[in-house]
Order: sequence, then structure tokens, then C-alpha cells
Amino acid sequence: MKFDIMKGPSTWEQTAGIARAVSDAGMSGIVFTETSQTPWMSLAVAASAAPDLELSTGIAVAFPRSPMVSAGIAWELAANTRGRFRLGLGTQVRAHVERRYSSEFEHPGPRLRDYVLAVRACFDAFAGRGKLNHQGEFYNLTLLPEAWRPPQHEFGDIKIDISAVGDWMCRMAGEVADGIHVHPLHSVHYLNERLRPAVAEGCAGAGRSVDDVDLIVPVFVVAGDTEEERAPLLRRAKEQIAFYGSTKNYAFQFDDLGFTGLSSRLNDLLKAGDLDGMRDAITDDVVEHFAVVGRWDDIPGVLVDRYEGVAARLVTYLAEETIDADPKVADRWGEIARALDR
Repeated sequence: MKFDIMKGPSTWEQTAGIARAVSDAGMSGIVFTETSQTPWMSLAVAASAAPDLELSTGIAVAFPRSPMVSAGIAWELAANTRGRFRLGLGTQVRAHVERRYSSEFEHPGPRLRDYVLAVRACFDAFAGRGKLNHQGEFYNLTLLPEAWRPPQHEFGDIKIDISAVGDWMCRMAGEVADGIHVHPLHSVHYLNERLRPAVAEGCAGAGRSVDDVDLIVPVFVVAGDTEEERAPLLRRAKEQIAFYGSTKNYAFQFDDLGFTGLSSRLNDLLKAGDLDGMRDAITDDVVEHFAVVGRWDDIPGVLVDRYEGVAARLVTYLAEETIDADPKVADRWGEIARALDR
């Protein structure tokens, strides 16, 4: 398994620094999120600072951008990273898409499916594999004069990954995507009993193999040789589990494991502004299902036990802030990466 780091917003200088640190430590790559900052400039900076890293978006918000815009950016990144870029796309939620981006959101699943096919049609046209002619339910792209076609290069088979949680999206990913960005809030039960069967169903319907779809899995890794060393990461892991778990659409993640009503309780605490109460509601039993906690030397074995044969790439969710606090910690994350990539 590959072992990547998840990267949030920062300055170009900070991005270059962490890219070099991650590369020097022997980690596989960086997954760039899109929250308060678009990922594209940071990707270019990271690629320049550490040309050997594998880079991806996890995820870029699809609907505010034309498929042509996303395809053009991805094409340029693939060329300049010599094929070490893959495009991760997602829907975001209705409020953000409609009220922050002023874009269309209705029918997000079918819309994202059409978006993926439209981006792939752009890639085919860029590569000279045919004229641009995508006429879908939501997107129509039929014009690409030669003067506007990006320069061809040998890295045109760009993988397109999507974020997926529910059964429909996971089946759709199995049908049309190259990979899935699994939600950070997941358990082994969810992966084996919900996500993977739905992906397999989608693959079967499209005549594909499940091996055609990579699972890219963010993990709350809480590493440290003492309880004191692990405490800050454990606190952050509980905060993130609580935040994600307060979303009603994710309540099944807790209910399936017997933590019935936890999502509703977290939602009530969120509305009351009780962030400490949210964190405290995430007990050690909950953490055991949704995070990996242990000594540095023990972490690779736990990750292998949980994810070998399931994940193509693991993404450590919380490592960035530990490296920011102490750059030497990058070497410890690199040890995990090397242990997994054997």
C-alpha cells in the first residue's frame, strides 16, 4: 500500500517545505483538499519542490467548474508531473455549492457521473483519440478548435477518482471511476459490508473488474510511544470523528456498530455550540473503530491488518499538523510508509 499525507490550505512556502519533508522521509505522495483554498497552485508548488511525489486532489469540488476547466487543469498537471497526478472530484454539499459557489447542485449523483464522463471525453479529445462530443444529461461539450486544444503529451491516461459514501455513489464509482476517495469517517465494517459490495455491483454492471477501482482511504492515525505523545492527535481525532459524525447522513456509520443515537446526540451538541461535549461523546470504544491508535512501531502492523487487500493508498489525515509542529516527525511517518510499501 502507498502511504500519503493529507494537505490542507497553506502558503506556497509552507507547501514547498512540507512537500520536501514528505519526499525526503520516503512517503508516497500528497492529497490536497479543497476547503478555504483551491488546490491547484499548491499542487504546482509541491510538484516543483518534490518532483518524485505522487499528487492528487482529494477532493476538488466539481460542480462550480466546467468539466472542460477541470480537465484542462488536470491535463497540465499530468504533463508537468510526468504522469504523477490523479484528479479527485466530489460534490460538496448543497449549501456550499448553491450559496457559496452559486452553482447547480440538483441530482448530485447523476450530475457527478455525467461530469466524470465529460472530463474523460475532454481527455480523449486532448489526446487526439477523437473529436470532443460529450452530450450528457447535465453537460454538453462539442467544440474544441485546434488552437484551443492543449498540447499533447504522453501522460494522457489520467485517473479520475470520486468521493463516495452511500450505496448509489459507490455503485456509480464502480461503473465509471478509477478510484474512490473513501470518507475519513469509516469503519472496517462499513468498508466490507457496504462500500465494497456496492462498488463490486457497479463494476459488474459495467463489465469491469473491482481491481479497476482503487480505494484511497484517509485514516485518523494517532501515533506516539507514550500516552502523552499521543494525546494531541487523539484529541484531534475525536474532534474530527465528532464533527463528521454529527452529519445526519452519516448516522448509519455509528448505528451499524451499535452506537445508536450517537449522531443525533452529536448534532444536538453542535447546535448548542458544545464542542467539548462533542469530543467527549467519542469514547474509546468509538475511537477503536474509526481511528488507528498505537506506538510508532506498531502502527504499520495495525494498518496492514485493517486495510491490506482493501486499500490501494492510505492517507494519514492528521500528520500535516505534527510535521508543522516538529519537522523531524516526518521521518517517523516515512518509516510507516516504507513499512507499508514492501
